[in-house]
Amino acid sequence: MMTESESYLTAVALAYREGQIAPKVVAKGRGLIAQEIIKRAKEAGIYVHESSELVSLLMQVNLDERIPPQLYIAVAELLAWLYHLDQERAKRLTKGSLNPKTIPKNLGSN
Repeated sequence: MMTESESYLTAVALAYREGQIAPKVVAKGRGLIAQEIIKRAKEAGIYVHESSELVSLLMQVNLDERIPPQLYIAVAELLAWLYHLDQERAKRLTKGSLNPKTIPKNLGSN
């Protein structure tokens, strides 16, 4: 997640695994550090969400600490939306893939 006002960038990275109580703040920073967090996230194919309000609240959480219960709903809604996007993308990818039952048996035979 990030926010940008003028040339002052702020970013917070969260990590969450199924079964954990709550997501953790795994990186946060301003300026050049924020730019590096965003760059690495994009290189890894991780979605970067822009929300100045949420970022300012998450900046108050210490590194390696779980987000506070007051932020559960906001972060859960974001994670649910991202999960939905991933599911839709997976559906589109499998729709376009080949079904072995529809490939003629003699195709590729010598």
